[in-house]
Amino acid sequence: MAVPFKIDLSGKVAVVTGGGGILCSGMALALAECGAKVAILDLRKEAADKVADEIKAAGGQAIGVACNVLDRASLEEANKIIKDAFGPCNILINGAGGNNPKGTTDNEVMSKNDLNLKDAKTFYTLDPKGIEFVFNLNFLGSLLPTQVFTQDMAASESGVVINISSMNAFKPLTKIPAYSAAKAAVSNFTQWLAVHMAPVGIRVNAIAPGFFLTDQNRALLTTPDGGLTPRSHKILSHTPMNKFGQPSDLIGALLWLVSDDAAGFVTGTVIPIDGGFSAYSGV
Repeated sequence: MAVPFKIDLSGKVAVVTGGGGILCSGMALALAECGAKVAILDLRKEAADKVADEIKAAGGQAIGVACNVLDRASLEEANKIIKDAFGPCNILINGAGGNNPKGTTDNEVMSKNDLNLKDAKTFYTLDPKGIEFVFNLNFLGSLLPTQVFTQDMAASESGVVINISSMNAFKPLTKIPAYSAAKAAVSNFTQWLAVHMAPVGIRVNAIAPGFFLTDQNRALLTTPDGGLTPRSHKILSHTPMNKFGQPSDLIGALLWLVSDDAAGFVTGTVIPIDGGFSAYSGV
């Protein structure tokens, strides 16, 4: 990936959770291009290895590590592997997250007829286990890796944490109450952690992507023939730049936030990268 500008991350070790996905793999590639040694963590080892191989083919240093961000033992084992290979983590990107159909309603808004529906997913039939899964994946999936990977940062009084929030944290979207609430928790946690970690030199910020086409949402936003769904048209009509974001659109903010030279006095922020979505009232 061609980065928009270079910062010097030589000697830094970056850990990217959810690094096998479309957005976070782009972040891993950018960090490596700036000289960081990058550990790509993913539940799917083959996805992590694929990104690591791409980095190594371009002359960078990377390893893929299988890891479950909801399992403290798995995170501890990943940390040991990374420290043995590269040394302690200096930059943590908490990118693991996602939604689940069990935390989603079929309809955007309630109607009286929903009370009589037997098979539809309505607010009244949302599965608590599905909501719990979504909340845990996004919130605990950021908190637990932070507990593991920032201990060495605290000891050295230096480090950077970047959480991945969402536009849902600013304005909850219809149909996805669990995901919206979970990302709001990530933004709140970012601010809390920034205050908590400031005395030991750890900066904590978040990036809040708007609408990007990923493997997770492609079926919701595009038709089988590659066209746009009605939901996509609604999204674009409320995005002043009238387009979806590209993974490369996140890289400038990422590099700014991880750079102590550029953002050394920046902590506790949540940066929207959304084509103006959060600024638009709809009229």
